[in-house]
Amino acid sequence: MNHPKPGTLTPPTTSPATSWPWPTPRGAERFAYYGYSWLALSGLQLALRTDRLSALVMGGFPPYAGPYAEMLKVTMATYEMAVDPPAPSESDDPWSSTDGLPSEEQARQFVTLYEGLQGFDDTKAGLTCPRLCFAGSEDEIRYEEKWGGVTVDLRGPLVRHRAELAERGWDVEVLDGLDHMSAMQPVNVLPVLRPWLAKAL
Repeated sequence: MNHPKPGTLTPPTTSPATSWPWPTPRGAERFAYYGYSWLALSGLQLALRTDRLSALVMGGFPPYAGPYAEMLKVTMATYEMAVDPPAPSESDDPWSSTDGLPSEEQARQFVTLYEGLQGFDDTKAGLTCPRLCFAGSEDEIRYEEKWGGVTVDLRGPLVRHRAELAERGWDVEVLDGLDHMSAMQPVNVLPVLRPWLAKAL
């Protein structure tokens, strides 16, 4: 976020294997990737572009039937408010408050990213490495009209498409009682992540 890429944060450039000049230390030719929210979808894009992944873990964003159209609306609304900031918000709801808006360049980079993902069909994404996806059972964000007026359901696809995900080699975890913010906390992630990685690797 300190170095936004308003015109170049596209699906290929979110993938470190294609955008970073990574050295390859001895014994580290392969690596596991964990990302949460938009960094989870970045991990999916990475996995589709490299054979170096030994495992992939996506938290807080589904690998199948993801809400790409809804997120474009949210990011467009965020960008518009970053360009023309509204009056300070009094809402205690973090998904409704307009306090702490990103800069114009920070907001624009996510518009660029989700515009680039509109033609992406994640139901046809084929992967071979071990993979896990998880979300909180309460991870459904209902945005007010000023934020695009959409519902971003990040848990629903894991529940509705659990059988399809299993057929495609995904392990699926739904963390009871957690929302988008609480499901990313280490105290909730590590009890899922550590045993799964020990088994997968």
